[in-house]
Amino acid sequence: MSPAGIDPRDALAPWGPAQAEVAFVAGRENQVFRVRSPAGDFALRIRRHGYRSDAELLSELQWMAALDQAGLPVPRPLPSRQGRLLEAVGSHRVDLLHWLPGRPLGTSRQPLALDDAPAVFHRLGQATARLHAASDAWVRPDGFTRCAWDIAGLVGDAPVWGRFWDNPTLDLPARQRFQAFRDLATQVLQQQALPLDQGLIHADLVRENVLLDGDRLVLLDFDDGGFGYRLFDLATSLLKNLDEPQYPALKAALLGGYRAVRPIDTALLDLFIALRAATYVGWIVPRLAEPGAAARNRRYIDTAQRLCGAFLDGRP
Repeated sequence: MSPAGIDPRDALAPWGPAQAEVAFVAGRENQVFRVRSPAGDFALRIRRHGYRSDAELLSELQWMAALDQAGLPVPRPLPSRQGRLLEAVGSHRVDLLHWLPGRPLGTSRQPLALDDAPAVFHRLGQATARLHAASDAWVRPDGFTRCAWDIAGLVGDAPVWGRFWDNPTLDLPARQRFQAFRDLATQVLQQQALPLDQGLIHADLVRENVLLDGDRLVLLDFDDGGFGYRLFDLATSLLKNLDEPQYPALKAALLGGYRAVRPIDTALLDLFIALRAATYVGWIVPRLAEPGAAARNRRYIDTAQRLCGAFLDGRP
């Protein structure tokens, strides 16, 4: 029985590979299992209850399939025997992806251990730009729907990851500071003379969601992907590396790689790094009872206060 309360073999049944070995890999938003079979290796995902609607889950899979067809290194969804990318098994929603080899770019809060980190970040910038370009070129099917990391999704009354300024562990000064940042961020985004580049974004290109396979980078986990600012993807990749000794070189490499493929205005990059940090202060709220959540919550708040405060004070 999986941590999701369903036997993974039952979840795998709609695809029915013979003589398959199923092993638990990870469980956060979804329960993920590696399936080894004569037909190949696959990732079985039992999707988290209530996190996404069926329409959103199917849209994610359609998008990933389109990116794969465009030549991007992303996991390719495998249709079930009934030809469906998403299956209902009891009360659970399940999908199956082709397994891609590689090792994670790194682990959060651990020093990067890469032979040439700037070169890797240059390739990550290129891969991010290609993802954006391929998404713009794709004609989305009817009914396609994903969350929106726009102004409302970041600092509106009901953000995608929750009201960070209402985190119940904040003291009054911190709450007021986050509210002031929210107000200023809203004002800055609304008053742009030229519209910022927006479209489909991955929204979670952290180290664990990027695999190194030789010289190739593989992009995983589109669970939070949706419509939003392209700067948000770059900010997400940079946020977890702010304390790296090589950070200036990593930042320059990431942006240089991106601009080698498509242009982007990065004048507000520091704002988006602060916004990305703030989202975690909201994300943790429904998870505060989980093991280790108190320490994570404190880290998220400390980081967000530092970055949001710097933006408020005009010294990013």
